[in-house]
Amino acid sequence: MSTTTAHPNVVSKSTWEDAQRTFLDQEKEFTRLRDELSAKRRQLPWTKVEKPYTFDSEQGTVSLAALFGGKRQLVVYHFMFDPAWDEGCPGCSFLADNMDGARTHLLARDTELVYVSRAPLAKLLAFKQRMGWTIPWVSSFDTTFNYDFGVTMDETKGSTQYNYKDASKLQADGKIKHAKGEMPGASVFLRDNNTIYRTYSVYGRGLDPMLNTYNFLDLTALGRQENPDQPMSWVRHHDKYEHAQAASSCCCSSKAKA
Repeated sequence: MSTTTAHPNVVSKSTWEDAQRTFLDQEKEFTRLRDELSAKRRQLPWTKVEKPYTFDSEQGTVSLAALFGGKRQLVVYHFMFDPAWDEGCPGCSFLADNMDGARTHLLARDTELVYVSRAPLAKLLAFKQRMGWTIPWVSSFDTTFNYDFGVTMDETKGSTQYNYKDASKLQADGKIKHAKGEMPGASVFLRDNNTIYRTYSVYGRGLDPMLNTYNFLDLTALGRQENPDQPMSWVRHHDKYEHAQAASSCCCSSKAKA
């Protein structure tokens, strides 16, 4: 890799600070607009969850209400893991790496965080152990949950819309790669006694705020360093990066295992 980097300009410290001040004004405006958008999101209408969804969990068969863990709010990440796959989606795993430490703080704000996938529970738990994650993970295998929430596209199941638009048209327009199968998303619920409401769902690039790695990279001069046509092609399961493999075989790691 080259050690030299093309740059827009190199200036004096005072000129650099002036440019930072100007940009800071734009960042503050963006922050204000983001706060306004978040306020509008909280004012969106809710819809009652009518179906009695159940899931396979480490505690046995549980209801959607049980996933709240006694909290008033629940965030479900629809983790892409087809029943035929042997490991979870690398992109969803990338997001999970960024989310794992958040749950403790969410619980303090009366909010639970759970992953839901179609793969059988045994596959989910094995992959969870391999990745070292702690967030609860349940299986929606052999239920309509994924189809009803628009994260598994299948015409035979009546699931043809992704991100509130026709999946086939999105594929034809190059917005998504396929119009059948697993897709990423997150859904948010609120529990009021025995009634559960769906308050929000987000898909595609709407999930970007959950990817704190991107937030860090966006601060850097080189940015995300991605191919615009295949932006996440560089992403791997965290134990498959070369530096991860090197770390696992270093002398310090060997001593730790001894």
